[in-house]
Amino acid sequence: MEEMEEMEEEGIEEMEEMEEMGEIRRAAGGVTAAGGFYAAGAEAGVKYKDRKDMALIYSPAPCVCAGVYTSNVVKAAPVLWDREITSGGGKVQAVVVNSGIANACTGDEGYRYCKETAEAAAAALGIEEDAVLIASTGVIGMQLPMERITAGVKLLAEGRADTKEAGDDAAHAIMTTDTVDKQAAVRVTIGGKTVTVGGMCKGSGMIHPNMCTMLAFVTTDVCITKELLCEALQTDVRDTFNMVSVDGDTSTNDTLLVLANGAAGNPTICEKGEDYALFCRALHAVNETLARKIAGDGEGATALFETKVIHAASKEDARKLARSVICSNLTKAAIFGHDANWGRILCALGYAGVPFDPGKVELRFQNRAGDLLICRGGQAADYSEEEAGRILSEPEVTVLVDMKMGEASACAWGCDLSYDYVRINADYRS
Repeated sequence: MEEMEEMEEEGIEEMEEMEEMGEIRRAAGGVTAAGGFYAAGAEAGVKYKDRKDMALIYSPAPCVCAGVYTSNVVKAAPVLWDREITSGGGKVQAVVVNSGIANACTGDEGYRYCKETAEAAAAALGIEEDAVLIASTGVIGMQLPMERITAGVKLLAEGRADTKEAGDDAAHAIMTTDTVDKQAAVRVTIGGKTVTVGGMCKGSGMIHPNMCTMLAFVTTDVCITKELLCEALQTDVRDTFNMVSVDGDTSTNDTLLVLANGAAGNPTICEKGEDYALFCRALHAVNETLARKIAGDGEGATALFETKVIHAASKEDARKLARSVICSNLTKAAIFGHDANWGRILCALGYAGVPFDPGKVELRFQNRAGDLLICRGGQAADYSEEEAGRILSEPEVTVLVDMKMGEASACAWGCDLSYDYVRINADYRS
């Protein structure tokens, strides 16, 4: 009976969410949700011996593609490979991903291995080498076992399918320290046609994007020009993946790719207008969902920690303030301990590099367990520590920060800091 009640509550929440999204409708699956996309996952034994560790995304129809990559000066070989391809005018048909070994800090040999992987995929799929993108995640400094990689590519090509199950396999295959796969998909009507945007990502540790270790792949059957696809992605990443932090480490391998194959048949989006705005909303819905999933699955995390800043003087101020709070190790530790130590939050706001009057700030803890004012005018509000502890014990905790300075807002996502974060990262290479 309790299980049925929980299912009904989840259904009500989902319907309310869909209503809030307006024309955007949630859909099942991830990278195979959009028409014309295939996926696969395979056990290649790259590093792990007991699970799938290679993934494929494939479209028989050539795709326009956009990419955003790590800002780390130390860039992995796949980042260099993909950046060269996506910056050109060519089209893409496949993405090959391996987990376990990052192919970072591997020199010319590592780049050559990207080329060999692309050659193997091109031969197996009957496409051009420069239509293949590569992504890797895992331990830095190790060379890829290319015999296993090329054998894995063949397995992926043979096993590709356009089913939800194939998408699930791919999403599981890119995991490293992730505890759950991360997928999302939505649908929207554009030009009288149903357009789908779906995606998958991985990321749990070394997450602090400036474009996280983060890989994300979004597929869509929309018809859109490369120029507008790139602009939509560059704009949206600032308020989604770039607003996530688990541990403050920006990876060498961060990659976010969007592939659009045009299978929906809508009139091509070639200028900004209603159709472009609808697509941007759909892309944002998928990217934000995936970003939240990364934050909630941070290494050792017990809670998703969200900070919403409202009434800031500018959008950029709001972003800086929100990120400063979710990046504060002291605040993250307090969330883990269910301790309403609001002074740490105010402190983190104070060193964000944004001028404000502490005497105007209000702070609240919010989630399904309650809504509690904890700080007003830069001083403690009259609140119950017991009620605060109850709210902080939930798996999702939101800190609402009201700056009372303007109309701008922003949201950032992180997680609590637990004992397990150190344990996981102390023996990661073994």
